[in-house]
Amino acid sequence: MAEERKQTDRLRLWLWRGAGVLLIVVFFTARFLMRDRLPVRAVQVSRQELISNVSTNGRVEPEVNYEIHSPVSTSVKAVYVQPGDQVPEGKLLMLLDDVEAQARLATAASGVRTAQAAVEAATHNGTLQERQAAAGDLARAGIERDQARRDLDGLVKLKATGAASASEVAAAQQRLDAAEASLRAAGQNANSRYSEAEVARAQAALADAEANLEAARHVVEQTAVHAPVAGTVYGIDAGRGEFVEAGKLLLEMADLSHERVRAYFDEPDIGKLAIGQKIQIKWEGDPKPDHAWLGHVARMPSTVIVYGTRSVGEVLVQIDAGDGDLLPDSSVTVKVTTFSEPNTLAVPREALHAENGKSYVYKVVSGGLVRTPVTTGAINLTQAAILSGLNEGDWVATGTSNGQPLQEGIPVKVVQ
Repeated sequence: MAEERKQTDRLRLWLWRGAGVLLIVVFFTARFLMRDRLPVRAVQVSRQELISNVSTNGRVEPEVNYEIHSPVSTSVKAVYVQPGDQVPEGKLLMLLDDVEAQARLATAASGVRTAQAAVEAATHNGTLQERQAAAGDLARAGIERDQARRDLDGLVKLKATGAASASEVAAAQQRLDAAEASLRAAGQNANSRYSEAEVARAQAALADAEANLEAARHVVEQTAVHAPVAGTVYGIDAGRGEFVEAGKLLLEMADLSHERVRAYFDEPDIGKLAIGQKIQIKWEGDPKPDHAWLGHVARMPSTVIVYGTRSVGEVLVQIDAGDGDLLPDSSVTVKVTTFSEPNTLAVPREALHAENGKSYVYKVVSGGLVRTPVTTGAINLTQAAILSGLNEGDWVATGTSNGQPLQEGIPVKVVQ
C-alpha cells in the first residue's frame, strides 16, 4: 500500500513536471516567434508612368529688348508714358531739350557749305574771284609777251642797219623769253590751279562734313523719343526736368508677348537636357493659382559659369505662348521633364539596395524576406524602373518601423 502510494506520487510529480516543461516550451516558442517577426513596411510592385523632372530658377527677359539712351547731355522736357503702358509703333514717349543739338546741327550745316565751296573751287580751278584774277594775269602776260616780241623784231632790224648793238638785241631776247615764261605760268594758273590730290582732299573733307551733318540731324531726331516698335514700356529711368548725361538710359520697352527665360541649371543636370524638351514655368507673383506657362529648351549652354555659390549653365527657354503677363526680370521656377516612361514596372527607391554594383530588393514571401537580384532601368527621385527580377503584384520591403536593418530569411510582419 505504501509502495503504491509512492508510485502514484512519483507519477503525479512527473506529470506536473511534464506540464511545466510543456508550458515553458510553449511560452518561449511563442515569445521567440513574436520577438523575431520584424515589423516592416512593404509596397506592391505595380506598373505606372515613370517621370523624371529637374527644377531650377530662372529670369524672364524679352526676346528683343529696346533700350533708349540719351544722345547728348541735356535735360528731359516731357515724359508722355508710364511704366506698363502699351504703345503703338512711332508714339512719342519722351522729349529732350534740343537747344544744344540744334546748335550742333547748324554748325554742321555750315561746315558742309564751306566744304562744298572748297570742292567747287578745286574742281573749277578756283573761286570766281580767283578765276577772274587768273584771267587778268593771263591777258597781261600775253600783252607783255607780244610787246617783247615787237621790241625784239625792231632791234633786229636796227642792228642790220647798225643802229642797234648786239647786246641790245640779246637783252630784248631775254625780255621775250621772260614774258613767254610768265605767260605759260599764267596759263597753268588759269587752267590747272589744283592738283588731283588737292581735289581729292577737298572731296574727302566734304564727305566728313556731310557725315557730321547727318549725325547732328540724327541727334536732333533722337531728342524726340518715339517707340521703335509696338510694345510695352516697362522701365522709365528719367523724369521730367531731370538732367541726363550722354548715354544715360532713358527707358526700356519690348513686345512682352515674345519673351524667354534664362534658366540656370546646375552642372550635373546639364547632361540631362536637350533642345526641344518641354519646360513648365511658374511665377510666384502670378495672381492665378496653379497657373503655369509652357515652353521648350531653345539653346543649350556653351559654358559653365559661377552663379552665386553654384556652377551652372545658362539655358534659354522659349515661351511657347506668351500672354504678356510675365514681367521682364521676374524670377521664375522652371521644371523640365528629362524622361517619361509609361506602363513601367517600378518600385520605390527606398526598396532598392546595391552591393558590388549590383541591385537587389527584399521580397516578402510567406512571412519572410528573400533577397532578390533585380535589373533596374530609369530612376527618378522616388521610383526605379525594374527590367527583370520582379513581377507585377510582388511585395517588396521598403524598411522597418523600428529602425532595425532588413535581413534575408527573418520572419516579418507587414505594418503600415
